[in-house]
Amino acid sequence: MTESKTRLGVSAFAIVAFVLAFGSNGVRYIVGLPAFFVLAGLLTVASIVVFIRLKPARFRWYRLPAPIYWFLILAILSIFWSSYRLESIAGVAAQLATTFIAVMLAFVLSWHELLRTLASAMRWLLGVSYLFELIVAFFVREPLMTWWMEQPEGKTHKILFWSRDLLFSGGPIQGIVGSSVLFGFLALLALILFGVQLRAGLVRPVSGWCWVAVAALTLVLTRSATIWVALLAVLVVLAFALWGRRLGQERRARVYWVAGGLVAVALAAVLFARDFVFGLLGKSGDLTGRGETWAKVYELVEQRPWFGWGWVSYWPTWVEPFKGLDTKAGIAVMSAHNAWLDVWLQLGIVGVLVFAPIVFLTLQRVWFRAVDQPRRGPGPALPFATSALWPLLVLTALFVQSLTESRMLIESGWLLLIILAVKTRFDFELPAQDTEPTKRPWRE
Repeated sequence: MTESKTRLGVSAFAIVAFVLAFGSNGVRYIVGLPAFFVLAGLLTVASIVVFIRLKPARFRWYRLPAPIYWFLILAILSIFWSSYRLESIAGVAAQLATTFIAVMLAFVLSWHELLRTLASAMRWLLGVSYLFELIVAFFVREPLMTWWMEQPEGKTHKILFWSRDLLFSGGPIQGIVGSSVLFGFLALLALILFGVQLRAGLVRPVSGWCWVAVAALTLVLTRSATIWVALLAVLVVLAFALWGRRLGQERRARVYWVAGGLVAVALAAVLFARDFVFGLLGKSGDLTGRGETWAKVYELVEQRPWFGWGWVSYWPTWVEPFKGLDTKAGIAVMSAHNAWLDVWLQLGIVGVLVFAPIVFLTLQRVWFRAVDQPRRGPGPALPFATSALWPLLVLTALFVQSLTESRMLIESGWLLLIILAVKTRFDFELPAQDTEPTKRPWRE
């Protein structure tokens, strides 16, 4: 009974952590920035307490992926050459705290607990978002700004609104997070997690299909072109993973040749037919102003190409060189809208070289986790597990998002990346422990 209560407590804590990370924008809109910092600090302290109390028996610091250490050490060292030293200290502290929470969750949660708690957090975020949009539609009946933001004179640009009151107008809706792009990405993650749970028989069919429908509806109502591209990439990767499973290890080379050719075609289309391709998605060739932002960031990159300007994650737009660097609708831009370019800006080429292994080695491990039959000891291989697919699909979505957003470097994106990097590296050395249960949990 005590063990059962402990696991329930750990799961509840994980859900809270995921809600706070993935719904961070919404939390800031509700409580304000100072209170958000307090909540983030409390979450970090609680993570330390949980980790100390549980004392994961298999935890070893030296077994964590080495590129994570390289990246964090470089970020810490960058404080010494940073052009905004105080802001860099704060940014590094936030990075270290998020990393610790991710490592803790990776070690105290099993793969099935991780899937269940992530999916539960998505249900909470989607449910609260629709409740919020309904309240705005029925009671406010006009676009809504946050309580702590001053109403500007004249016409208010749509980017400033928490909700634009478009739920019954076909969208784009922004949910509790106040952004159609972020809300759409949550819906994409939810669709992946809910679909895997449903296919694996881990939830009741009626409930499972209802939540899949909610996630799909959210994708439609957010109307984010970049999210549709990410969804397409997820479906293509899923098809290749299922094909790889069917062919087996001996005949899988053709999968890699076809995948490589498809990537080459996609890159050629983006490079040489960008206006046409993005025009099909209702976007301009520079992805609604991102090209202008990238050009301005590259000018700064050229000034300090090797070690960058210093780590800070979110841009401190009140200090140079970010002050006045770029604005959209009168609002200062707080990221490069590309995780790789942001790393290059802040930590230089060296930073990109230590960041890339975190992403690509994790992609490699989640791929083989998805396509190889699990084994427990020297005996015959076990049946494929549907739940082994979700890390690959989620990381694919996160990778595609990193090309037009910098979320992979902060809050939920970094949390998810480090969880998968640590958990696949640690469990990769051990017999698989996450095959589908013989009994469906919802029937027990």
